[in-house]
Parts: sequence; C-alpha cells; structure tokens
Amino acid sequence: MNEQLGAAPAPVTRLIEEFHRLPGIGPKSAQRLTYHLLRVPHGDAVALAQAIIELKERTVLCSVCQNVTEDDPCAICRDDRRDRAVICVVEEPLDILAVERTRGFHGLYHVLHGVISPMEGIGPEDLKVNELLARVRGGAVQEVIMATNPNLEGEATAMYASRLLTPLGVRVTRLARGLPMGSDLEYADDVTLSRAIENRQDV
Repeated sequence: MNEQLGAAPAPVTRLIEEFHRLPGIGPKSAQRLTYHLLRVPHGDAVALAQAIIELKERTVLCSVCQNVTEDDPCAICRDDRRDRAVICVVEEPLDILAVERTRGFHGLYHVLHGVISPMEGIGPEDLKVNELLARVRGGAVQEVIMATNPNLEGEATAMYASRLLTPLGVRVTRLARGLPMGSDLEYADDVTLSRAIENRQDV
C-alpha cells in the first residue's frame, strides 16, 4: 500500500514505534534515533541489527544467580575465590557492575530482575525471589545483603524478601544510608557505594 502524502514510510514508522517501547526513550528520541540510522552507512546499521540478534541468541540467565551470561553458571558463580556465605541481592544485572566497581564486595550475587511495583502490575511472583530462597535453603549462606535501590519500591521489596529470609536462619542486612533516597544504584559513585556496603545494617 502506498504511503500517504507527508507521512513517513512504513519501515520508518515501525522502527520509531519499536524505539519508543524502550525504557527512557520518548517519541522525539525515537524519531531522532530512527533518522540517525537512516543516515549511517548500511554496514553500521546491519552491525547494530546483528548485535541485537546476538544478544538474544547468545545470552542466558545464570541458573544460580540469575545474572545475564554467555556461560551457565556465570563467571562470578564459578569463581572459587568468592565468599559463598554472603549473597548481595540486587534489582538488575547493571547493579552488579556498580558493586563490582567498588572492589569492596567479594561474595556472590542474586538478581531479582525488578522490584515489587503494584502501580506497574509487578508482584513478588514476577521476581526471582523463589530462586533466592532455594539458594539460602541450601545451607551455605550466612548473610543476605539487600542492595535494592533506596526508593519506595526498593524498600518494599527488601522488606518482603527479609520477611521470607529471616525464618531461614540467615542474617539479612540492608545497605547503609550512604546512598541518597530516590537514586539508582548504578549511578552511585564508587566511594559512596563502597561505604554503604561496609556500613550495612540489619533489616
């Protein structure tokens, strides 16, 4: 079907719509990204498309910690030098990168892949909480650090998980309030995050 006079071609409109579905991408940004790709060399656009396909085809979730990985289990879970008695629970895989940059934590991780958010229809059953409980029931874990973001959703998720974890006989701690309320873990500077880990508190 021919495009209407003055309307963008269907492939352009479709890509704008797909970009707009991404988090943090508004309609104007989606349009700019689309028209940028129209201008770049064909090879660059193909490379981007191939990178997205490779991302989906070659990555899986670690069966232990739920982090994104090429090999299962992931490199951190395979590392015998890590302290297996301590698990740091984070919202997203990006948060692991933030904590690792501090070089102050040497335990293992667990990724929830989100937080409890009734406004967005996300409940506990949508998170990787049961997988965390199964790990703790294994008996080797002595402490679980709740490193969810210091906002309402992060606090609610930490409290929910702690209510399930405490009866299992593990120490449940929360990052110290060195992190500003309402901010995201991935944007915290290394010193602040390192001190928050060191000064963690019992939930």
